Amino acid sequence: MAEQQQPGASDAAVQGDRDGGGPPKWKIVGPGLVVAATGVGAADMVATLVAGSQYGYALLWAVILGVILKIVLVEGAGRYTLATGKTIFEGWKTLGKWTTWYFGPYIIIWGFVYGATAMSSAAMPLAALFPAVDLKIWAVLMGLAGFAMVWFGKYSFFEKVTAVLVGIMFITVVGLAVIAAPNFPEMIKGLVPMIPSGGVVYTLALAGGVGGTITLAAYGYWLREKGWYTPKWMRVMRIDNSMAYVMTGIFVIAMLIVGAEVVQAAGVSLSAGDRGLLDLGDVLNERYGTFVGTGFLVGFWAASFSSIIGVWNGVSLMFADFWGHMRKKPAGHPDTMTGGKYFKFYVLWLTFPPMVLFLLDKPIALILAYGVLGSLFMPFLAITLLGLLNGKRIPKGWANRWHTNTALAITAILFIALGIQQLIKNLAPLFGG
Repeated sequence: MAEQQQPGASDAAVQGDRDGGGPPKWKIVGPGLVVAATGVGAADMVATLVAGSQYGYALLWAVILGVILKIVLVEGAGRYTLATGKTIFEGWKTLGKWTTWYFGPYIIIWGFVYGATAMSSAAMPLAALFPAVDLKIWAVLMGLAGFAMVWFGKYSFFEKVTAVLVGIMFITVVGLAVIAAPNFPEMIKGLVPMIPSGGVVYTLALAGGVGGTITLAAYGYWLREKGWYTPKWMRVMRIDNSMAYVMTGIFVIAMLIVGAEVVQAAGVSLSAGDRGLLDLGDVLNERYGTFVGTGFLVGFWAASFSSIIGVWNGVSLMFADFWGHMRKKPAGHPDTMTGGKYFKFYVLWLTFPPMVLFLLDKPIALILAYGVLGSLFMPFLAITLLGLLNGKRIPKGWANRWHTNTALAITAILFIALGIQQLIKNLAPLFGG
């Protein structure tokens, strides 16, 4: 899906940057790995496991389609930032005030509820491993750990920690898929697009939902933190993004294999939400022993904690940029950058107010608000990228070509369909559904 190369883009950029005047070197870990790791959380793991347990490998094609669409979406966000030197929020402002009116309430409400959800998710495997400590205490500790790492650490440190967590996720989950012995003939059949009876929701979830959150829009901010901020980094960005989502695809396919070969064979029904992963841990303990079961819980924790630090860092940067513009601060003002007062405010907002929800048991109104707003963000991103990557808002050499516009349009339609499905699901309790 690559667009036209701008004249003068440096081939040396493909190798990476120069450190202290030394020879160029390739940076293996980049913002792409961060955004991909942050986007894949416990809920995605459960959705993939359930799809595998119910439909086997029939939806493998949807996983691959989802990876391709995410590559297109995140590449678009990165390309806009590198080609224009503007943040994604600056771009949204050019599309009209409606974008600000949507994004402002969204990022506040979403952050409040997601903070509690993320902390609880990371706490669950630890509570299973160390049951003497209450789940709420683990949740608070996870929030404080994420807070400290993002509040005091620089981007380079955050990126290295993410790489370690991704390594743990990859080894445990892909290793489990190897132990489960995938059925390769059935996997090949799963490459043929088809939707099994009753499988529409899971098809949409695998193609559109896995690895898709607000953090996709944070990619451009992480490019800036990395020091990739001009068009000469375009090829590096594309390689970084593609490789990261290929790894995500392998990870999700591994979860599908586990669902098809382990959960389906065990004949168990996984619980809704993150608790379904604890059910899988019990199945693994019975089938393979405590070593494998414990290893999976460690991978579950790594996936959840990577989402905590990713959101605490990336979405805080997005909020700082948003609020800086509301306060008429110039681009790049210290208040809007990592460690600035707007950034720190949102890190605090993600960490401490949500802890109240542990005591209130997550009021239904907030959960519904989170579900409704969350289901509308990905269509918002896909549609706004179509506006930003065409016309006068981007230099002509970096504008979309027809095939990328087609891919983004398909992505927008898919996310709208998924968003409507999620809206119905989340609004049904209000009407007794």
